[in-house]
Amino acid sequence: MGATSTVVIGGGVAGITAALDCADAGASVTLVEVRPRLGGAAYSFERDGGQFDNGQHVFLRCCTSYRALLARLGSEDRVRLQARMRIPVLSPGAPPAELRSAPLPPPVHLARSLLRYPLLSFRERVRAALAARALAHVDPDDHAADARSFGDWLAEHGQDARAIERLWDLVALPTLNVRAREASLALAAFVFQTGLLSDASAADIGFHVRPLSEIIGAPALHALQESGVEVLLSTRAVRVEAREASLRVALAERGELEASTVIVALPHTRVADVLPASLDPLAGRVRALESSPIVNVHVVYDRPVCAWPLTDVGFAAGVCTPVQYVFDRSESLGLPSGRYLAVSLSGAEQEMQMSSEELRERYTRALGELLPAARAARIERFQITREHAATFRAAPGTRSLRPSSETPVPGLLLAGAFTDTGWPATLEGAVRSGHAAARAALRRLGIDRGDTLAAASPAGRENGGSAVGALA
Repeated sequence: MGATSTVVIGGGVAGITAALDCADAGASVTLVEVRPRLGGAAYSFERDGGQFDNGQHVFLRCCTSYRALLARLGSEDRVRLQARMRIPVLSPGAPPAELRSAPLPPPVHLARSLLRYPLLSFRERVRAALAARALAHVDPDDHAADARSFGDWLAEHGQDARAIERLWDLVALPTLNVRAREASLALAAFVFQTGLLSDASAADIGFHVRPLSEIIGAPALHALQESGVEVLLSTRAVRVEAREASLRVALAERGELEASTVIVALPHTRVADVLPASLDPLAGRVRALESSPIVNVHVVYDRPVCAWPLTDVGFAAGVCTPVQYVFDRSESLGLPSGRYLAVSLSGAEQEMQMSSEELRERYTRALGELLPAARAARIERFQITREHAATFRAAPGTRSLRPSSETPVPGLLLAGAFTDTGWPATLEGAVRSGHAAARAALRRLGIDRGDTLAAASPAGRENGGSAVGALA
């Protein structure tokens, strides 16, 4: 096969972003994707005539780079953004609770909601407010903070297991894909500071109203082809090798591509497979990141089963229940509201070991405890989606393992949420990694478009982002 200036390996959100940036700047780009579709871990699948998403990826108002990508793909009308952050919290046998933002400057915008939160005692609420104030002063770039457990830090600041379960894990678990006790303090501080403590509107939650294939996969293919990118689907990149003046990408059964720059935008579990042998130490660091799984439980009932506030907001968190977050995805299937519920389970090591029958028993019963109407409803469809290596494991010490976009091999670059963006494994982090890799590739090619790309991907902690059911 012929030469090209840039080869992007991987058609997930990071690879899509990098390929578009390079092509828009005038580079000749080929994107290689092993699957027959684009979107990476953010994808839909067809079952019984309906489109189901593999996971319940959400985003926040402060996810500026991901929202800009949606605009670039023409998908803005297929997502919905809250006017103000509102998180209903359901617990068996208890009235619905709520965490919401008020139109006040941070951090006061959350104070009223926290001090009225009925799932904690008044004393626990005051202690939580003091801990939040202290967390605002933790430096996410401090390596000592990265080496510490968020759970240990919370315990030192008066937060017991009950407070962690009923409050802190509502944010830590879906954004970091591990519970607070297992998480890096630095990454947890980043999440809380950027999403909840920096700006009153930062944590307004965005939802994908249509299936992900209609929001990311198909629009990305169209945008890439319109930009002149050669897209090779169902094509596996076997290995990248360095030559004197170029890089070679060996393709399974399709020869090879020669390029001046190569951006490897694969999941962290697959990166080591394609890197040159000279980068074995780097590959070892990436492998040491390990993984955390996500499981999604999809239930379609024969009638609406949701109650307020789930009917009003479209999702709810669960406390004292196996249900972490439940989403009403009926609209995406064209069903009446309240019929298709998706339960998103982060850090799901235990659920990964359970059979489909065990998961059905556990979660249909748990949904019935939260939503009494579900007990009398007939289940029309039930299915499980499992992502064994959904994200890198956001454990203490993670920062030192995350590589930068540039490698010791000139022109060979990395993109993906696992790279050292400072962010957890989110859609926003993946997009930003794609921008960073593209900037480096264009510098290598002598194409100066850094100002344009920097504007498309504002850097800095003030533009943070997170996701429930984080992206893989």
